[in-house]
Amino acid sequence: MRALGIDFGTSNTVAVVRGGDGRTRPLLFDGAPLLPSAVYREPDGRLLVGHDAHRRARIDPAGFEPHPKRRVDDGTVLLRDTETPVPQLIAAVLRHVAAEARRQLGGLDEVRLTHPASWGQRRRAVLVQAAYAAGLPQPTLVAEPVAAAAYYTAVLGAALPPGRALAVYDLGGGTFDAAVVRREPTGFDAAGFVVLAEQGLTEVGGLEFDQALVEHLGRAYSPNRTVMWNGLVAPADTGSRRARALLYDDVRAAKETLSRTASADVHLPALDVAAHLTRDELESLIHGHLARTVDCLAQTVTAAGLTPADLVGVFLVGGSSRIPLAARLIHTRLGVAPTTLEQPETVVADGVLRMAGAARTAPPGPPAPAPRSPAVPSPVPYLSSPAGPYPVPAAAATPARPWYDEHGPVLVAILAALVLLAAVVLVALLLS
Repeated sequence: MRALGIDFGTSNTVAVVRGGDGRTRPLLFDGAPLLPSAVYREPDGRLLVGHDAHRRARIDPAGFEPHPKRRVDDGTVLLRDTETPVPQLIAAVLRHVAAEARRQLGGLDEVRLTHPASWGQRRRAVLVQAAYAAGLPQPTLVAEPVAAAAYYTAVLGAALPPGRALAVYDLGGGTFDAAVVRREPTGFDAAGFVVLAEQGLTEVGGLEFDQALVEHLGRAYSPNRTVMWNGLVAPADTGSRRARALLYDDVRAAKETLSRTASADVHLPALDVAAHLTRDELESLIHGHLARTVDCLAQTVTAAGLTPADLVGVFLVGGSSRIPLAARLIHTRLGVAPTTLEQPETVVADGVLRMAGAARTAPPGPPAPAPRSPAVPSPVPYLSSPAGPYPVPAAAATPARPWYDEHGPVLVAILAALVLLAAVVLVALLLS
């Protein structure tokens, strides 16, 4: 079965395909597995996505929306004086992914979309509506931390026995999400995963780290070039917008380089300066942000009714989780050495295709819950119900009335008549 797994992210979208031979591989966009989730509306109404959207925005930013996922609650987004529905923006990204998947596979039989575990019915409905608008088959929705747990067991071969739990630390480009996932002896599918607890930080991610680096460079190199620097970070013309885009691209690349090496250089356009950055500088700038994510992770473990010692491990996913300081802070705070990967961006999209039971579009009724403290939230099933529209349960049938309720009055009348007849006969016998 030809299947497509999509992780629609705040900054980037990742997709993995599985062909008829059963092998999985990431889709490549411009030679890379990351497709920017950005969308650009042309004057004629056409929607460009990915790198094409970023390039057009450097010339005219009026039609640009860099992070459609962050607008999921807004209904519409104003682009070029036109209110564009958010599902259309998401659909443009999904349509581009689907076209590349069909080109490689020749068709699609199944689509699985991931979403944050915290997303409720309305947000999931927007995602499914976008999938339909993109021409995709009816998708199966899977919570992101559960897809990560599936990857942890199926690809890494790590043990997650029934009844044990895994913490998932997901630090992406725009948000941070922490979750605790437990494997059940019998659950909502063959994998049997449930989310015991989840929390997140909507304003912490790689974008904030990039901004911290840009501001650091401004403090270091702009005092004698204030006018030039202001024109770079607050562009007023096409040339300045291009220079600003190049600056942020170089800063992002330097940040990623500092995850592997001790130093990196950044070219500052317009200033004609090659700035030097070190890993120590980066870590000092983002230490506070990362400390907040670790606090959030620890709180999530507590909310699940567990301690760090109860976990089989902590799994780091999301592109920004490769920053070495994140793993060190987690190890120090929780006493657990986290599992890290060279390419954590593809984990969720790959993991969602590893779930044998995810072919269903809705979970069956949950099993009887184990005794839990009232303070611990109920588990969340790993599969989300489909949306657009959500099925409404049929009204409960009126229970059948017992036969004696329906025929009681008749029986009473018959018995009364028999009693009267017997009395008449008895009187007649006595008088005879």
